[in-house]
Amino acid sequence: MPSTPPPETNTAMTVAARALKAQTARMRIIAENIANAQSTARTPEEDPYRRQIPTFKTEMMREMGNAKTVELDRVVESEKPFTMKYQPGHPSANAEGYVKYPNVSVLIESMDMREAQRAYEANLNVIDTARAMDQRALSLLQR
Repeated sequence: MPSTPPPETNTAMTVAARALKAQTARMRIIAENIANAQSTARTPEEDPYRRQIPTFKTEMMREMGNAKTVELDRVVESEKPFTMKYQPGHPSANAEGYVKYPNVSVLIESMDMREAQRAYEANLNVIDTARAMDQRALSLLQR
């Protein structure tokens, strides 16, 4: 007779798996921000890349005993002003010689990336612990 793991471990694994998916999306957006941190617009009239900010929402999972999960809600653009650098010879320089650079701080993005990595690792640990609990429960049932 096949046994199923306790619902608590299924819930923990589901919640952690959804959090992993959300953190993966967050890291992808951060990586995109870092990749575009020094890009400029093609012309002085255009705006350069604008920092993207992921937002999350919680969702109640009634089938899992009202467990709350997190998922990516939407991505919004930062309203922070662009950085202006004096580079009169640059093709994207305006009439005064200033070039607009993205409103991305690599330092802030790096800190956000580290935070996302730690959250990802924490959720992996939850899955590993739940899996170990399932294995232990199965070994006890086989005795």
